[in-house]
Formats: sequence, structure tokens, C-alpha cells
Amino acid sequence: MIYTVTLNPALDKTAQVPRFTVDEVNRITELREDPGGKGINVSKVIDRLGGRSRAIALLGGSVGQKIAGMLDEAGIDVWAFEANGETRTNLKVVDDELDTHTDINEPGPEATVAQLDAMLSALVQELAHGDIVVLSGSLPKGAPVGTYGAWARACAKAGAEVFLDADGDALTRGLDAAPYLVKPNDAELSRLCGKPLDDEREVAVVARSLVDRGIARVVVSMGGKGAVMAEKDRVLLARSPKVRVGSTVGAGDSVVAALAYAEERGMSLDETARLAMATGAANVMQSGTQAAERDLVDSLLSKVTLEEL
Repeated sequence: MIYTVTLNPALDKTAQVPRFTVDEVNRITELREDPGGKGINVSKVIDRLGGRSRAIALLGGSVGQKIAGMLDEAGIDVWAFEANGETRTNLKVVDDELDTHTDINEPGPEATVAQLDAMLSALVQELAHGDIVVLSGSLPKGAPVGTYGAWARACAKAGAEVFLDADGDALTRGLDAAPYLVKPNDAELSRLCGKPLDDEREVAVVARSLVDRGIARVVVSMGGKGAVMAEKDRVLLARSPKVRVGSTVGAGDSVVAALAYAEERGMSLDETARLAMATGAANVMQSGTQAAERDLVDSLLSKVTLEEL
């Protein structure tokens, strides 16, 4: 079973605003709502790929109830824990005429250590050997910076493979727990090592160093340039197919979803790389954070190119 964890979920509102202008009245021509937060996005994409997952999330208030209802209606298993307040709403302003994407994100409610510990305890009791736990996204207010590290250690001890997708101190402390897989993007990896990484070969060097620290697989997404995928004996550069961009929100989450789906099915590194890049490309073609259909993903598989580094 794949479990996704979203400690700071959101209702994502994507607004189409032609010629969006600061200090002016702007009118929305189209609006869509999607249940969001990185772990929830992962679950949505896994579902479209044909897999199953259980989405664990802190949900509160009417917005939290709405998100749970939307996921339930989509057939996604939701394991909701009560948040101390109203779940946040994030606004994504898309201007196709100026080709801009502006995110306005609320902070979300505060979580207590006791609340997070109760969630972790409940999850660990459910885990079986070979399960996958995806820890991704920002931490809520009140969560210790070492939260993901603690969760990774506990889940691994219970026999699960932990996938980590985080940034900043949450990523740094999470790496100390040596999760099975980490998926930073190139900007996050640059911040982690304290210097700019100018090309995929520099990215590969840092990815290899993380593997040497005990992480089985490191995947560094690089937007439209593809991704570097490193494990003990191989490093691949996977190039994404060129597609029309609808929204880049959740693109990295779709890659994580494909990685988890492929791992659960025992796919090879090459097969995993192709699926991850095709899934990422298919999802940036969508509006908002809706997940692409599997047929579109499959149509892009042959357009992914792989190179050994």
C-alpha cells in the first residue's frame, strides 16, 4: 500500500485572469477548485495511473470537509485527522496572455506536537513490510523542523520505504534519517549544498553524494529539462518531452506519484524514469492541479529520452 502524508493541505483555486495587473481591478474568466497539498496531489496522480493509495491529511473546518468530500467523490481513500482550525485556501492566478503564474498561499492552521505524534502512531500501527510512505510538502505551523526525519525513522522501522519531497531545513533534517528515496528539484538541491548547480552533471555529482549517505535513490527534477536519477550503480539523465504548458503547479508531485507507483510494481530504473517524465509532462498540460489521464501519459512514454551519466 502507498500512503501519502499531507500535514499542510489546501483547497487550490486556479483563476484565469487575462492581463493580470497589480493595483488594478482584475476579473476572473474561469475558476476551478481542486483538493491540494503535495501529498494529496500525489494520491490524485496515483489514482489516474491506475494505482491505489491512502491519503493521510490534517483537515479542519468547512474547507477541510470540502477537500475530504472531493477526494471521496474521486474514489481516493482519505484518512483525515482533525486540524486545529480552518484548512487553508491557495489561489493560483494564471494569465495565458502574459504567460504568468502567480501563487498566493495561506499559511494554514497550527499543529501541535501531540497531534502529530498521534498521527504518526496511528500510521505506524497500520504499516506492513514493503509499504511506501510519501512525506511531502511544507510543515504546518507548530511542527518541529525535524518532523519528517522522525516520521521517516519510525516508518522505516515499521518496514516501509519512505519517499521524501521537502525543502529547506525540513529536507536537511529528513536526509539525516536516510529515507529510501528523496526528490528535490534542482533549486532545492542547490540550496541544500549551498551553491548553484549549473548543469545536470553538477546535479549528478551531488545526487551521487546523497546516495553515498545511504539513500537508495535520488531523483532531482529540473523542470522542462527532465531529471537526474541516481542509485548505487547508475545515474540516468531523463529528458522530458516538450509539451504545451497549462499549469506547472503539482508537476513535481506527479513525478513523485509515478516513482511510488513504479516502485510498488517493481519496475526497472529505465521504466521508472520514462513513466516519471511522461507523467510529469502530461500533468503540466492540465489546468490547476487536476491529474492527467493515463492514456495521455502512455502517449508520451516513447518521447522520453534516457542518457547514462
